[in-house]
Amino acid sequence: MGAQYPIIENSVNPYRDNVQGKANEPITVAGILDRAKQIAGSNYDGNVDWSLEEIYNRLEENAPRIAIIGGSPDHPAHIMDYQTSSFAALRIWENGGVPFYFSTPVMCDGTAQSNQGMSYSLQSRNAVAQMVVNQLEAHSYHGAFVIQGCDKQPLGVVSAVAQMDRIRQFRGEAPFFATFAPAHVLQGGTIPEDLYQELTELADQAELDGEADIAHDIRDAMAYILQCTSNTAFQGVLSRAVERGIITHERQKDYEKRLAVATCDGQGGVCAFNGTGNSSRHLVAGMGLVHPTLELLTAPPTMEQVNESLDDLQKMINDPVFGASNIMAANIKNAIRIHSGSGGSTNLMMHMVAGMLYGGYKFSLADLDKIHHEHPIPDLFNYSLTEDRDIFSLAIQCCAGDSRGMETLFYELLENGVPMDVDAPTVTGTTWRDRLENKKGLPSVTVSENPIILSKPRRRFSGVDVLKGNFFETAVVKISGMATPQLDGFDKKVAFVLYFENEDEANKHLLDSGLVDKLKQEQIFSFDSLQQMVKHNSPDFFDEMKDAEYEALFDAMIEHQILKIAVVISGQGPIAFGMPEMFTPMQHINASRKLKRLVTVISDGRYSGATFGAAIGHMTPEAIDRGGILYLQTGDLLYLGLRENEIHFLDQQAFQKGQMIQEFDSIKEKREPLAEERLVKMRKRQRSVASSNRIHGYTDASHGVVPIPIWQEAELDYRTEVKLPERVEERL
Repeated sequence: MGAQYPIIENSVNPYRDNVQGKANEPITVAGILDRAKQIAGSNYDGNVDWSLEEIYNRLEENAPRIAIIGGSPDHPAHIMDYQTSSFAALRIWENGGVPFYFSTPVMCDGTAQSNQGMSYSLQSRNAVAQMVVNQLEAHSYHGAFVIQGCDKQPLGVVSAVAQMDRIRQFRGEAPFFATFAPAHVLQGGTIPEDLYQELTELADQAELDGEADIAHDIRDAMAYILQCTSNTAFQGVLSRAVERGIITHERQKDYEKRLAVATCDGQGGVCAFNGTGNSSRHLVAGMGLVHPTLELLTAPPTMEQVNESLDDLQKMINDPVFGASNIMAANIKNAIRIHSGSGGSTNLMMHMVAGMLYGGYKFSLADLDKIHHEHPIPDLFNYSLTEDRDIFSLAIQCCAGDSRGMETLFYELLENGVPMDVDAPTVTGTTWRDRLENKKGLPSVTVSENPIILSKPRRRFSGVDVLKGNFFETAVVKISGMATPQLDGFDKKVAFVLYFENEDEANKHLLDSGLVDKLKQEQIFSFDSLQQMVKHNSPDFFDEMKDAEYEALFDAMIEHQILKIAVVISGQGPIAFGMPEMFTPMQHINASRKLKRLVTVISDGRYSGATFGAAIGHMTPEAIDRGGILYLQTGDLLYLGLRENEIHFLDQQAFQKGQMIQEFDSIKEKREPLAEERLVKMRKRQRSVASSNRIHGYTDASHGVVPIPIWQEAELDYRTEVKLPERVEERL
């Protein structure tokens, strides 16, 4: 037997006061438990049984009604939910609770990538939150065991349970508790030996044929673990190989099939790269909502591991300190610093804000950025997809007892002088201080070979930065993901705008391997501005290039990486098109060995993957809301002050005279007719998204993209209106 759960201290009990629930629900509970016992098989050695009468009694007595919240099995992270939920149901019953089960749809961003489905990705986070709240309220559940998956589901459910806790306490009811169990890490696939040999020979042949870029990109793709994103990299280079007559289309499709079926392990899980799925794992752990025994696993959790996490609920039930919203808010600084120190996804910038707002706390991107910059957060995450340091490798280290995952990162941040809230409550029913008292496997030096979490920083800064500018209010950029030479190549440089009204238009042009040559031949960029760009971006080359004609100057600027281009993809914001990720345009840029060293990407959409230059997204106001990005056009000039966290529109005539004048207001007035034209097209394109699922009546990206009432009712101060465990309060 585990820990005995207390009765819920709440005067409200619909199951006591309304007989319909006691008539309807006992058979659902018995059904869950009957199936659970069959699925658990020999793993279950408990002697506890159940009956409809006993289920009725527990409902009458207000025993904890705990929802096991899973995801849809058409997402790889949720294939094994049936087993995890079965283990959870049995333990909840053993501990005196009443288990229920429901699941939500979970979009796979990889599957939705590059099709209309990506316009529903961000919206699905709020949809998940709404569905979960509906079910928790309708069936009067007291708490939740959440099987955490990937993409938008984790923070959708965090938002829901935080909202649930806030609403319950507002009504004077018992706090809502929740513990999260992330899906295990999916091991990256391996290219079959025979296919590996064929691809090696293809690269060698391409090189002999003078197609060095094809050879390089094939070998580069082969260096990565096999996963959905590397399949896309192969697709890109193989398509180019077909265009150049190196292979047939039939051979390309054969390679793609053999790679695809070797990609995912049959038990599923969260992909091993440090994208939104694993960034969410780390973030929710940093919020104190993940039980450490379930945080980083290489296989679905055992019954013993599930039991350990559920037993600790006994310390949390009825205590507002351990209500879901309070745990989240008390840990928000920890979460932001762990997100930063672990190289977390930029997507989570919105989701962190959203979670706090759903929990009733006043919070915005400005608050997040302030916390991020209160103290330098070193880069302690030595992650790599080519050197056996992916998240699956980290899970192996954790399962071996050599690392404790985010507890280790928390400890190393403390050791590096980062202020962490050690007295914040967590779902172990204890604080971080309590958890870190056990030093076994805690320091990162315990991992002797190929550590992912470090004790000595790779760099003194990390995380996602918030940008400001004279033509927009906020945007985000992950400059910590750029190597120092790359950052130096773009920081404090002036770039020409290459403007696209939407992603479709961008894809059409960026896929053209002759794009750069066309820009030169059509002399799209002003000659006087090109000359001045040399003087500003690389003054040492000015004397050498000042007398060159247009084409010679253009070529020399590319050769020496002096020419900078800001690829602006507009019309992709939440209202306009659901804020999809700019994955495909970035893949096209990366596929061009010439273009990728020149380009910074700027969008009011989100982004995924990486470019050589900076990837700047979440720009507010968005284009359809008449943000400054709507008024830009090809040939404009932008100043990229990345380390200064700013981007500015420059007066082109002044720049040609050697002056850096940042002025934009007059441009808006002159280009109002152009803006109106673009808005008409944007609204027409918007109708491609189902009207039932468009994002309307929501805040902008800097305020989490949440329903307006959520934002309006978020009144609590996260700095002062959080509760700490009683013994901590006494010590303070």
